Amino acid sequence: MEITARVGLMNWLVGQGLTGLSENDVIRGFCERCGAAGLDLSRALVAIDTLHPIFEGRGFRWNDFETNESDRFEYGPVGDNDERWRHSIFYHMLEHGHDELRLDLADPAVLSFSRVPELVEKGHRHMLGFVHRFGETGALGQMDCFYSYWLTRRVEGFAETELAALRDLVPVLGLVIKSAQQVDIVRTLGRVYLGRDASERVLHGKISRGVTEQINAVLWYSDLRGSTAIAESISPDEIIPFLNDYAQAAIGAVHDAGGDVLKLIGDGVLAMFTGENPAHAKRAALRAEHRFRLNMIALNASRGAEGRAVTSAYVGLHVGEVFYGNIGHDDRLDFTVVGPAVNEVSRIASMCRSVDRELLVSAAFRDGLDTAGRNYLVSTGRFALRGIGRAQDLYTLEPAIAIDEVLAGRYERYLKG
Repeated sequence: MEITARVGLMNWLVGQGLTGLSENDVIRGFCERCGAAGLDLSRALVAIDTLHPIFEGRGFRWNDFETNESDRFEYGPVGDNDERWRHSIFYHMLEHGHDELRLDLADPAVLSFSRVPELVEKGHRHMLGFVHRFGETGALGQMDCFYSYWLTRRVEGFAETELAALRDLVPVLGLVIKSAQQVDIVRTLGRVYLGRDASERVLHGKISRGVTEQINAVLWYSDLRGSTAIAESISPDEIIPFLNDYAQAAIGAVHDAGGDVLKLIGDGVLAMFTGENPAHAKRAALRAEHRFRLNMIALNASRGAEGRAVTSAYVGLHVGEVFYGNIGHDDRLDFTVVGPAVNEVSRIASMCRSVDRELLVSAAFRDGLDTAGRNYLVSTGRFALRGIGRAQDLYTLEPAIAIDEVLAGRYERYLKG
């Protein structure tokens, strides 16, 4: 590949990195442009570790003809006990300190590497592998290097000019992929630790301390029944799985209904539902509560069958004006909601214990529902909530819903809208 072609491809990579072209499109565009410039590629694979709560890293593939392989995949976590990883060219390169590895796939000795026999069957003849390591300040968690391999069907392998071109170009490609993954990491961490809506607001620049927005929101607060006693009765290594299981039941229900989880407080979950139509937001909250109960039934059945601790949960629903935004110190901000309504929904959830109900909603929540929705709620009485200066009526679901199949089916249809 001529120098002018290399420079042109470098400029293209940098430009796509700045504009944020997806990794799949970058890899495809890079390989196609290499081919157009005379570099005989038949397959490429790149991979990079990342920070994600479920998988360890992402990889991207390109082939010179259509296959049923996905051009994007997630992997891991992998370790030294993973046989495929231990027999991969990348593991071999890391163990032996190689930055570059050239393989003639016709050599029987290389058939012990993972995937190589399959690649030979598909007509690939030579492989060039790279491991580009990041410096200490350039690493982020396990993201400490960029892996890639490049294949050709040519019997004699890559020409020296092609090898030189790949040595020049692949580091630039790695920088573009690393940049894209860092953006994805920021978005992932934002969603995981701030919540979906709060993360989007922060990433769009709303990070100044004290800058808040007054909004009307439907508020959810849930916590577990007897969690402290349960934590004291089970082994220490069971406490976190116990909390994770029940948090997943609540968070999954809120997200499925379109809500946003704002904060995890011990075993408590604070969430909100918003929208242009308050009645729709209230129905979404009821839909989330119903889904939460179904999740709990399934979870308790699964944990109970394994002889593990089970519990139930209380949910309070309320609606009111809150301040939504950045609160705290310049060095440590929390993007959340504050205001009397937040205190009230917590107190409403706590009142569930006193009246032996799993769900309580405020009068303000009930009054905003349509007639059909109000008919599913019955009064539990008038109560003075701790720390709240006025008594108020609280409501719960009509008990017959739990035992009357016709009424239960009608309620589920109502929730679906």
